[in-house]
Amino acid sequence: MEEATFAGGCFWCIEAPFKRVDGVESVTSGYIGGDTEDPTYDEVCSGTTGHAEAVRVEYDPDTVTYRELLEVLFALHDPTTRDREGPDVGSQYRSAVFYHDEEQREEVEAYIDELEGDVYDGIVTEVAPAERFYVAEEYHQDYYESNPDQPYCRAHIPPKLQKVTERFPGLVT
Repeated sequence: MEEATFAGGCFWCIEAPFKRVDGVESVTSGYIGGDTEDPTYDEVCSGTTGHAEAVRVEYDPDTVTYRELLEVLFALHDPTTRDREGPDVGSQYRSAVFYHDEEQREEVEAYIDELEGDVYDGIVTEVAPAERFYVAEEYHQDYYESNPDQPYCRAHIPPKLQKVTERFPGLVT
């Protein structure tokens, strides 16, 4: 198994689609990229910790590649909007890829270069080393599966699920 760590808005909105990618063994919501040790959801939402809401994806590279995971991430959010995704505003909702080794760093930088100008104009996605990942509170894990009728979930997650299912047939169930 290998790990990838991504941020692209609310972690509920990227956790649910990544859980449906063939070859993904687990998706954990949490916080990364800030200065506060063991932050809480309320602290992260205050925008004062420097952390992003993110997901840690454990995957089988023989089934799904890191590149394919990047393609899913960039299909799920707008990487040209700084510190915002949909209705969520603040640095905790920034677009970011936290790489686990030099190969991932090189791959994400090359992929962003490929997208810039061809697909997007002005990508602001942060590329940074994956440092300490703090697992979010238990109620954030599998949030959509546990709360599909919650108004925020009902409004924002099904369109993302539909988008990646249509764009990546055979990869996303």
